[in-house]
Amino acid sequence: MYYDWRSKGYRARMGSSDARPETGTTLAKGRSGLVGTRDGRARVIAVVGAESFLGSNLIGLLEEDPRTGRIVALDLHAKPTSSKKTRAYPMDLTDPKADARLAEILSAERVDTVVHVGFLAAPSHATAWAHELESVGTRHVMVAARHAQAEKIVLWSQTILYGAHPTNPNFLTERHPLRAARREQYFADKIEAEAEVQRFGERVAGSVVTILRTAPLLGPTVQNYLTRFLARRMVPTMMGFDPLVQFVHEIDAIAAFKLAIDRDVPGIFNIVADGVLPLSTVIKLAGRVAAPIPHPLAETATAVAWMAQLADAPPSFLKYLRFLCVADGKKAWDTMGFRPAYTTREALLDFTSAQRLRDVHLLHEPTA
Repeated sequence: MYYDWRSKGYRARMGSSDARPETGTTLAKGRSGLVGTRDGRARVIAVVGAESFLGSNLIGLLEEDPRTGRIVALDLHAKPTSSKKTRAYPMDLTDPKADARLAEILSAERVDTVVHVGFLAAPSHATAWAHELESVGTRHVMVAARHAQAEKIVLWSQTILYGAHPTNPNFLTERHPLRAARREQYFADKIEAEAEVQRFGERVAGSVVTILRTAPLLGPTVQNYLTRFLARRMVPTMMGFDPLVQFVHEIDAIAAFKLAIDRDVPGIFNIVADGVLPLSTVIKLAGRVAAPIPHPLAETATAVAWMAQLADAPPSFLKYLRFLCVADGKKAWDTMGFRPAYTTREALLDFTSAQRLRDVHLLHEPTA
């Protein structure tokens, strides 16, 4: 049975016992309904990147789910909580000994599912640190998961890793290669993290590895390079180019992770909203004014601004203002049963409504 995202309330959907796994583990019945481990125990879930937008919201959903036995929250500034199910442990993935500490925690807590969302939501000028956090940090997580005999890994990735190219088809499937510019550390680290997690699946027999490639997240509370781009009064565009773009609403992204935890669905999945919009339409609907710039001039100016730490993103991101990078969500629909509640247009309008309140200082900027 599929989740019907449009017919029920969001919280009710997430805790519904109507959710059934499509493949894999046999679920055991208990007083609280379905539990999802192979030996019948309530699921013990470690969330790496617990203080991030995805991590903190996902933990909130898991807390309300009776099928969740315990949540292990791992992040650099993780603090003790008053929640009944959540245990927080400070964890620095850039520490050379992080794998040993992680393995100790995961083993002691008997973690069966590791959700890794500990990635940067926007490019960083501290590229060496970012590499240690994302690429090397993911290696630490996978080493620890092997030692702790975790059964399932769920990883956050992004559709922008396909790259924006003039030869891209209208919709990129999971079979298409990741062609984002690897000279850009933001892309390279995430591609390496994906490879590391796939190696885990190859080495650990019987494990379930799910990689969710989300379209750029948009909504009223998320903050990333896209929300900062659309928050400007004057939005730079590339003169002569108007590519189609797509988003996924922040609620749908969180729902997809919950679904991947609840069901055994190994593989890579594009998590996207229905529909696409021309970039020019996005800017108009956001109530902004487009500022067309010749792309050679824009690349030079952005490179200088990025080096001076005045730009939100490096010049490699300008390609996404010129060429198509739109993903096909059919596999997630057919295999996971993922049904986005918001279209690309609706996600944009939800963001725009909140941004207008921020513009007149009636709403605070999101903190994550």
